[in-house]
Amino acid sequence: MPVKLAIEVAGLGKSYGGLPALAGIDLAAPAGTVLGLLGPNGAGKTTLVRVLSTLLTPDRGQALVAGYDVVAAPQAVRARIALAGQYSGVDGVLTGRENLTLIGRLRHLSRRDARARAATLLDRFGLSAAADRPAQTYSGGMRRRLDLACCLVIPPSVLFLDEPTTGLDPASRTELWSSVRDLVADGVTVLLTTQYLEEADQLATNVVVVIAGTVVAQGTPAELKDRAGAVRAEVTVADADLPDALDALARIAGPVALADRGATISVPLRDGPGEVAAVVLALANRDIALVDLAVRRPTLDDVFLDLVAEAPAV
Repeated sequence: MPVKLAIEVAGLGKSYGGLPALAGIDLAAPAGTVLGLLGPNGAGKTTLVRVLSTLLTPDRGQALVAGYDVVAAPQAVRARIALAGQYSGVDGVLTGRENLTLIGRLRHLSRRDARARAATLLDRFGLSAAADRPAQTYSGGMRRRLDLACCLVIPPSVLFLDEPTTGLDPASRTELWSSVRDLVADGVTVLLTTQYLEEADQLATNVVVVIAGTVVAQGTPAELKDRAGAVRAEVTVADADLPDALDALARIAGPVALADRGATISVPLRDGPGEVAAVVLALANRDIALVDLAVRRPTLDDVFLDLVAEAPAV
């Protein structure tokens, strides 16, 4: 049975004043997954989210969300999605409970059902103790959790999260990640735009990198990290031993490079971390003492920086 796609985009284009924001985007997200959308500022990420959420009309191409065309059937799309933007959209004067109840009433729930749904979501997101405080008294992390709860008053098929953890401290970010994982476990499809590469690595099933309105790479986080090169050992020695260490390690590992700090040498481990023993032995045979040794795997940061460096200037 073919995999059901929650988001399908083909040849999507959008320009502003003759300047392309999206220049023929193709991507897809299977149902019940997280699609991470990465790119530098101005790459077109927010424009794409606005098109997929029916806030903008594309100039060309096609986009289907939850099986419906965003241009031909925008109302059907809106009935099946939720969007949390870069900044909290809750009303600071209203309490957390009042925010959620109001949205329930606006979405045509009865007063009783709206209150019951609010209570359920406040408990789910750890906000019950603060339920009757004005939202303006909430911490940044609490406001973002309330924002996410507001998106779920009517459970969506597809949830768009546009840089949801911007400005949050690490603990609040981790809490929000846990909430997103719970949603995906319930079958929600999430399109996540983020500036935090670790966030995409933690949450995304697949990642699409967009630069200047064009997809330049896509795949699982592991697939993208593989393209950044081998696992590397970062070997630090005394300054006086650096020339001998470079020679010894080059003999067993081929080209090595100086890292960007002190007498640290970056050594590719083409067969994986098991080669560390050979690195240590090569230095010991030259009577070179190790100051520090670390094994470093490629990260999405490495992939992202490589892709940005390779992209043509615009």
